[in-house]
Amino acid sequence: MRKSIVSPAAATKLPTDDLWRDLERIARVEITSEDEAFPIEHALGKHPTTGWRAATTGPQVIRLFFDEPQNIRRIYVHFVDRAAERSQEFAIYAGSTTDLREVLRQQWNFSPSGTNEEIEDFVVDLAGVTMFELRVDPDRSHDPAQSKNYASLQTLKLA
Repeated sequence: MRKSIVSPAAATKLPTDDLWRDLERIARVEITSEDEAFPIEHALGKHPTTGWRAATTGPQVIRLFFDEPQNIRRIYVHFVDRAAERSQEFAIYAGSTTDLREVLRQQWNFSPSGTNEEIEDFVVDLAGVTMFELRVDPDRSHDPAQSKNYASLQTLKLA
């Protein structure tokens, strides 16, 4: 028998920083709107920044078109809202331009005095992805046409 003794911290820590894809290099992005002060590049980079924010209220779409098919094993999203109390829903779709399928959907309630950040790290098994889409509805509690909230995304990472 071969045996090694490792510390609990070493056994649970995964070297994930090197696994995240360089989305700015391997994909083209389409967005429904963008605040000039918060461009999409701020949410897709490998280093923390101010993130992305829409220039208009209501539902928004961030769509990535990969230069080559990707196998995606993890999806990390981080949303922040310290100003508004609201219920947000996001959905992720992946596949190709002719076969885009919903991967997951989730709702979250933001409260300035309590929960003002949502961080999700999903393990998935997506093969041959050429198109990835994140749909964000920043205000599920109101009619989207009357929404006063702006969609934002602090970070999106794919591995």
